[in-house]
Amino acid sequence: MPAMPKQTPLPFPDADKDATAAEASSAHRADGTTERAPASDPAQTELPIVAPADMRGPRRHGPGPRRPWWAKLLGRIMAPWVQVTIEPRNPTAEIPEEWSGRPVCYVLEDYGLSNALILERACREAGLPSPLQPLPGDPLRRKRAYLALSRRNVNTLAQLQQSLGTAPASPKSHSGSLAHLLDAHRADPALDVQLVPVSIFVGRAPDKNSGWFSVLFSENWTLVGRFRRLLAIALNGRDTLVRFAPPVSLRTIVDEGLPPERTVRKLSRVLRTHFRRIRAAVIGPDLSTRRLLVDQVLTAPSVKEAIADQAGRDKTSLADAWKKAHGFAYEIAADYSHPVVRSASFLLTPVWNRIYRGVLVHHLDKLKDDAPGHEVVYVPCHRSHMDYLLLSYLLYTKGIVPPHIVAGINLNLPVVGTLLRKGGAFFIRRSIRGSALYSAVLSEYVAQLVAGGHSIEYFVEGGRSRTGRLLQPKGGMVAMTVRAFLRQPTRPVLFQPVYIGYEKLMEGTSYLDELTGKPKEKESVWQLLMGIPKVLRSNYGQVVVNFGEPIRLNDLLGEHAPDWDGAPVGDEEKPAWLSATVDALAERIQVNVNRAADVNPINLLAIALLSTPKHAMGEGDLRAQITLSKTLLAELPYSDRVTVTPHTPEEIIAHGEEINVLTRIAHPLGDVLGVSGDNAVLLSYFRNNVLHLFTAASWIACCFQNNRRMSLNGVQRLGRSVYPFLQAELFLPWTEEEFADRLNRTVEVFVREGLLERISDDEGGILARNAGQTDEVFRLRAIGHSLQQAFERYYIAISVLVKNGPGTLSASELEGLCQLAAQRLSLLYAPAAPEFFDKTLFRGFIQKLREMKLVWPDENSKLAFDSRLDTWAKDAKFILGRELRHTIEKISPESAKPAPTPVAE
Repeated sequence: MPAMPKQTPLPFPDADKDATAAEASSAHRADGTTERAPASDPAQTELPIVAPADMRGPRRHGPGPRRPWWAKLLGRIMAPWVQVTIEPRNPTAEIPEEWSGRPVCYVLEDYGLSNALILERACREAGLPSPLQPLPGDPLRRKRAYLALSRRNVNTLAQLQQSLGTAPASPKSHSGSLAHLLDAHRADPALDVQLVPVSIFVGRAPDKNSGWFSVLFSENWTLVGRFRRLLAIALNGRDTLVRFAPPVSLRTIVDEGLPPERTVRKLSRVLRTHFRRIRAAVIGPDLSTRRLLVDQVLTAPSVKEAIADQAGRDKTSLADAWKKAHGFAYEIAADYSHPVVRSASFLLTPVWNRIYRGVLVHHLDKLKDDAPGHEVVYVPCHRSHMDYLLLSYLLYTKGIVPPHIVAGINLNLPVVGTLLRKGGAFFIRRSIRGSALYSAVLSEYVAQLVAGGHSIEYFVEGGRSRTGRLLQPKGGMVAMTVRAFLRQPTRPVLFQPVYIGYEKLMEGTSYLDELTGKPKEKESVWQLLMGIPKVLRSNYGQVVVNFGEPIRLNDLLGEHAPDWDGAPVGDEEKPAWLSATVDALAERIQVNVNRAADVNPINLLAIALLSTPKHAMGEGDLRAQITLSKTLLAELPYSDRVTVTPHTPEEIIAHGEEINVLTRIAHPLGDVLGVSGDNAVLLSYFRNNVLHLFTAASWIACCFQNNRRMSLNGVQRLGRSVYPFLQAELFLPWTEEEFADRLNRTVEVFVREGLLERISDDEGGILARNAGQTDEVFRLRAIGHSLQQAFERYYIAISVLVKNGPGTLSASELEGLCQLAAQRLSLLYAPAAPEFFDKTLFRGFIQKLREMKLVWPDENSKLAFDSRLDTWAKDAKFILGRELRHTIEKISPESAKPAPTPVAE
């Protein structure tokens, strides 16, 4: 587990209010739920602390006190069964010496002999003062240096009588030892004890050697008895986690001058809140049952109103409409089960080790720094069905609670759907239009999750990408999340983009079938069972999970809704700024996903090999092309969260052969490496994953495909004109000015690499490439190939529009004709990647034309335009060759015109 990062100190006077609010939201509500800590390092809590603080105490120096005989005896008995992991790994590191000498008192969540022995062992291993030796003057009156907030061996009968109202509730709601310790500080002004909260978890994460009983007796939210605790230690003691929090200065607390009773209550509340958050983050949320959460959704005012409206529309009774809403809620709701999550972790570990050659995680520590105090919404890219399993597994193994995951109703299969639901998945229909009741139930369910502090995960693309590009975002779930926050804007929301990069896809064959026109196969249990043996026999390379730059909803609202004053927004209200805010948020999520991309060996091989007509290169040329790509990524960094494989070109080629992506053909003049057939089409998927990283370099290379010379001003002018379309398609992060600056810096790299040379040194001077077919020309052409097809698509759309004339085609008709023209061009001119004739890419280009007012709908909803399109089309001669332009213009279809009506004679 990663070490616990340093906390930010918070002033104690504010903790009274914060702890009260946190405790209220954390306490068991009517539905049985409790607050779940944000998906972050659980050490990041709102405890009032003094930092930096020393936990070494006065007994650290010298030989140290002797351990009690009973602690030695029981410690030796327990030693073979317990292995302690301490977080942070070195609690005494980097502590100023001026804090030495102050006494230390540890505080536990509950008493228990096993807890005392585990704490004593952890302190001994970490070089901390012993908790079994009394503090100076023994202010606890128990000859020890630790206390607890509650007892493990509670009186069950008394609890039952109190719950039934047959016995009075105990007036004591805090630890008596804590009160004694605070009284000692009032009596002795020189006393300053450091209170160190310590959380102990036995059996949080069973490993591959654990058994099923280890899962059953692992740590949970229940306060168990002595026998169950004994079994837990016997089965899971080797997975014991001890977490030390930064110390609290009791002198600072007492000096506030509050009444004694209020001081002890206040400190107890803060400590209870701290322990709840640690436990929620380490072992998962204490969730309600599915039934209780459904009842809470159905009693919400918005759902009650929707039920009444549904009854009126269907002309049925309220009871029938309620049953319909109840069915919707049960269809949607997750049924989170901690044992199932732990069991899934237990089972998935050997699976990942078998099919993947490692899973790398980057920037998770930054999430742990950013997430405390936030409702975290994970928004990863969607490449494979493995995405949600992989991300939840990684979060769980890194000590973060797995999120509730939005899944399509198509995955609610027999048995499989139940297991996914137990793991936190909740199922939604692909479309909710036309069902106001279903929409109300789903919105309320999401609002309950957000209000309860449960992290959520969904894919804004709506479905898996079949081309490797990010899809245009769908704002439905984003809008529900924003509305849920606006309804109760107490806990800030943090959207966490996540990039997941694969070297080989399990669904590669099915994607290929779908891209060639075959219908998507419906998911089934039989299909899943039949695919398991093949998956387990395959090598899918390495997986990389990168956490991108988070997006704080409050900051975004400050940009797009400056008039919002932070007051709750009711379900009936529809602010004018809401739609634009949701669109901007969805767009920024995709931009930040791309800014966290990983460049793996297969991405680099794809960029190089797919640039040649036969998708093959000599080994030397391939090494040179990979080196050029890595140089561009290193000297022109896209973002500080982009990661690049550290392997050399030789290692990259060897890896491609190992996972059967590359084929080597021996030849006396030098080996040839390439891909063919279906592999070439599948390889385009991995090229598209990182296409955005090479946009500036590819654009400059495109400008010199059919021109030996061009001015820098010309390159920038053309770049500015095409950039809005590239930005919309590839979710690029720059403004036009920033893109122009990136073009300048890329030219400098090309000049240094010998791909271009400056003919004149003046600003905006002439650039030239080498004449003939030199190695430099070959490398320049290869780097520009991927963007060439994008510009060809743009020219097809302009050509079809101009050929048919203004006021002739609607947007949907233009999309269809563009797709036909692209398909025909691929057949006649040169094979193209399947996304070349993807209708959605043409739709995005047409939408951008409308946003820029280059085209607009007339009164008949047909697209009108003016002479500006002619200017845009003329610029194509600088990028596209004469033969290609002629072919596009020739094959551009005209819409079918109605036959003239015959005139009666």
